[in-house]
Amino acid sequence: MVGRARSFTCVAPLGFGLEWTLTKRRCSAPIMRMCAARTGTPEKHSKLTPEAAVDQLEARYQHAVVALETAFDEYLQRSRPPSAKERLAFRYPLLRVLYNNVHEPPPVSRRAFAKLQRPGVYETTITHPGYFRDYLLEQLRPLVAEYGAEIQVTTSDQEIPYPYILERTQEVAEAGVNAGELARYFPTPNLALVGDQIADGLVGLEPGTSSPLALFDAVRVDFSLRRLVHYTGSSWRNTQRWLLLTNYHRYVDQFVRLAMEQLQSGGPFERLVLPDNITVDRGTPTEEAERSIAASQWQKYQMPAYHLVGAGGEGVTLVNIGVGPSNAKNITDHLAVLRPHCWLMVGHCGGLRESQSIGDYVLAHAYLRQDRILDALVPPEVPVPALAEIQVALQDAAATVTGQRGDALKQRLRTGTVVTNDDRNWELQFAQQRRQINISRAIAVDMECGTIAAQGFRLRVPYGTLLCVSDKPLHGEIKLPGAANAFYETAVAQHLEIGLEAIALLKMRLDTLHSRKLRSFEEPPFR
Repeated sequence: MVGRARSFTCVAPLGFGLEWTLTKRRCSAPIMRMCAARTGTPEKHSKLTPEAAVDQLEARYQHAVVALETAFDEYLQRSRPPSAKERLAFRYPLLRVLYNNVHEPPPVSRRAFAKLQRPGVYETTITHPGYFRDYLLEQLRPLVAEYGAEIQVTTSDQEIPYPYILERTQEVAEAGVNAGELARYFPTPNLALVGDQIADGLVGLEPGTSSPLALFDAVRVDFSLRRLVHYTGSSWRNTQRWLLLTNYHRYVDQFVRLAMEQLQSGGPFERLVLPDNITVDRGTPTEEAERSIAASQWQKYQMPAYHLVGAGGEGVTLVNIGVGPSNAKNITDHLAVLRPHCWLMVGHCGGLRESQSIGDYVLAHAYLRQDRILDALVPPEVPVPALAEIQVALQDAAATVTGQRGDALKQRLRTGTVVTNDDRNWELQFAQQRRQINISRAIAVDMECGTIAAQGFRLRVPYGTLLCVSDKPLHGEIKLPGAANAFYETAVAQHLEIGLEAIALLKMRLDTLHSRKLRSFEEPPFR
């Protein structure tokens, strides 16, 4: 039964010198009752523009941050804990979208995001709305313009853990306060509230409850943002929307060299940010830039990141993720919350075919996943498809950089299955694995790319793999000290150029990159 709600206008205080206007038009009774139950207010909701909604998110978030910082200072300086009333301010803002069209089907859209499948209430908590402003507007504008959805902004029940916004280790130590004492009075990370249930399809929708608006809520995002700083050695804010992942530091050296060429030649990038947040700006004299690069203590970090910053975050970030599927899952778990346009794996692999040569390229179009780390989340029998848009971009980029096409390119770049193994000494078990490798038609073996692809599939981040053959373990060309130096000196630079060229091509094809093939049956509206 669909009811008609009264028309009304109401002004509600935000509680910190701001106010918002609530306007109501026709709305279904079940949806209105749900909103009323969740907000504790009468059955009414705001009619906000996307821009006004993001403004309110920023205001509420800043109010919460200031309140938490003020209470924290009071405790450190005067040993006065926050009252229960004061603690009510330490909460994330909540973004709610209401879609009330129960009389006709939703508009048909070929877009892979900003889509509503059925009437209802969609909610998520938001962190750092200022940083995510462009992303939020990108999602909200079509929902309002095409679906007639209405937007609410309020304060959630989810507290902001103080370690996510306060970095006061020295002050805390000087005040003689320990973490256990702070946990008595201030919200701390609660792992029971952090998870990927939405992305993994584990959230059951019960009658009278809201649906998720996004794959990750605020506490999940903040958890990963802090981890990114820990692993990469620089601010998460420097991370660009185009990602290159590698498993060898020589790729980093080449990335820094190519980045400096871009900055010195007046390319489209603004600066290079290295671990320890060391920055080299466009136009920096060469000698000064070299000193800055040498000063970066990247060895202190497990997965150092290098950010070639472009306007609006449209630059490129390279992360040396190290070796193994555990590392690959770890870093992609955290990078995914930034909603990048894609991540590409550019690293080296073992060639499995006699016809391959060291320095050849492998374009993965399938993965034999023996990484085991994702077996519970994306079982090995679940196919992880190659994405045509990225496959074409990588192949076109290889042709451009190498200058080879047709049969000449095919001799250098081979497309096929890549085995991703969790055992660095997999050769010792080859006798047991030979049949499976053979029937999969595998052409290369590595320890990361299958995990990275499965994570992209799982977390809705477009993905692709272009590897370079560094050894042929089945054919006597094994890795020995110094044996691959010539390969690394010649192939790594070209390989990285191909990765950067592929990203340049994908930027021109962005409309086709975010594919519907990554969407689930019950997909949240936001990408």
